[in-house]
Amino acid sequence: MAASRQSIQWLWRILSVIVLVFVGGIHLFLVFDGVGGLLGTLFVLNSVAAFVLAIAILVFRDRLLQAALALGLLFLIESLLALWLALTVGLFGIREVWTFTLVPETVVVESVGIVILAIATGVALRDSRQAQAAG
Repeated sequence: MAASRQSIQWLWRILSVIVLVFVGGIHLFLVFDGVGGLLGTLFVLNSVAAFVLAIAILVFRDRLLQAALALGLLFLIESLLALWLALTVGLFGIREVWTFTLVPETVVVESVGIVILAIATGVALRDSRQAQAAG
């Protein structure tokens, strides 16, 4: 039973890492594609954060893993919210349009990522509680 629980947790961890790397890659691609200024700087920071969180999810265990997953979830929510604000009312003086490079794709990837990270965080929390109850 514990082995299957561990396999399920690893599946969600790997999916979480894939999504975070993909989100970081999108933002890094946009910087190399010519996005500069404040937006380019924010995209570089977004990429670094995504890659650091992905590594943390792979490396950490127990409480640190739970924290990394929760931070990954909050990161994706923040990233999608920032894009939504840029598309609607503007953010830091930046107005975005749906036709800009990879905007629709980013919305889809980040939305799916939020679901994946929410499930992964829930699985990690549940497994921790079950391990504490058993031990």
